[in-house]
Amino acid sequence: MIRPLILAALSLSILGLSPVAAADKKYGPGVTDTEIRIGQTVPYSGPISSLSRFGRIEAAYFKMINAAGGVNGRKVTLISLDDAFTPAKTVQQTRKLVEDDDVLAIVGSIGTPTNLAVTKYLNSKQVPQILLLASTPKLDDPENLPWTTTFMMPQPAETRIYADYLLKTKPDAKVAVIYQNDDLGKGNLAGFKAALGSRGSTMVVAEVAYDIMEPTVDSHIVTLKASGADTLFHASNARFAAQAIRKAHELNWKVQHVLLSGVSSISAVLRPAGLAAAKGAVSAFWLKTSEDPRWDEDAGMREFRAFMKEWAPNDDIEESIFPYATAQIIVEVLKKCGDDLSRENLIRQATNIQALQLPTFLPGITINITPSDRIGWRKARMARFDGTRWVLLDDVVGN
Repeated sequence: MIRPLILAALSLSILGLSPVAAADKKYGPGVTDTEIRIGQTVPYSGPISSLSRFGRIEAAYFKMINAAGGVNGRKVTLISLDDAFTPAKTVQQTRKLVEDDDVLAIVGSIGTPTNLAVTKYLNSKQVPQILLLASTPKLDDPENLPWTTTFMMPQPAETRIYADYLLKTKPDAKVAVIYQNDDLGKGNLAGFKAALGSRGSTMVVAEVAYDIMEPTVDSHIVTLKASGADTLFHASNARFAAQAIRKAHELNWKVQHVLLSGVSSISAVLRPAGLAAAKGAVSAFWLKTSEDPRWDEDAGMREFRAFMKEWAPNDDIEESIFPYATAQIIVEVLKKCGDDLSRENLIRQATNIQALQLPTFLPGITINITPSDRIGWRKARMARFDGTRWVLLDDVVGN
């Protein structure tokens, strides 16, 4: 009679404990004991398909993480779909990711107009839309977009660095601006002029917009040269920045090029433009660069190079540093979630990051995100292209 009572007591004890054990784990869509499924849209085709490297490098990084056991024992599945940098297609692909693929979150999607096209939909569905590669301040709106965060220096912060640099080093500059006719270009133009303050109306002498589907901006550069400007601010993408630098050189327009950080790549912009044509250009940096010998023995850069050699040998190493850093912070946020992989906890962890120094970020530039302030960093270092590589100029600037 004693043995059945003991077995019954044990059964009741196990049953009593199981709800507690289950309560330790909270899963949102796309999550099991063995998998975390996330999604993104990337321009694998279209006019800025060069940015497809973000999807490739992130997928390679997750492959490496999964080979080592995953994130807290779960493998990360990234579903990365092509939107051709077309907002209408972004809407279609994002709906597919949420409604058909049942992803936990949209993570690291690329582009200003494309992310803006889906942000209301995702927030209405309470789907985290985090670590977006977009610089528009329109996406930094915790009150109206509580499920959205970015992973770029915002336009007002970056353009203030350029404005301060010109006011300090070239206060009498006559600035021409070429800008993309969308939120990326218009936002950077507005931020730059606002940062110049009362000097903006006299310093900015010409502005020309281009459409992303135009084959070339050559005629626009001819127009801007005629303005008499001695400085050219590029609020553009990589393809058109390269065209503009090359055309200015062909016209013998000896102009000071000021490049957004996103169009400072040697392999994607300066080499196609012509290294001699790009000599003297300035830009802002928050990442270490692979061609700078000061980082040859840096631990973070050694890890990055080892990753590239084994997991992404066919991708350009210089172009891959920022995608690599993006993948690292995605993994960091997922790790912080522990066994609570609900959508609510994911956005909570994505908006509570303090003094995070990523291995490929420049020393002194840390990531700090709070629920009310979702801008990861506002600091950078100015650099000048010497015809071979970027040379850092000053200490960390910005606020």
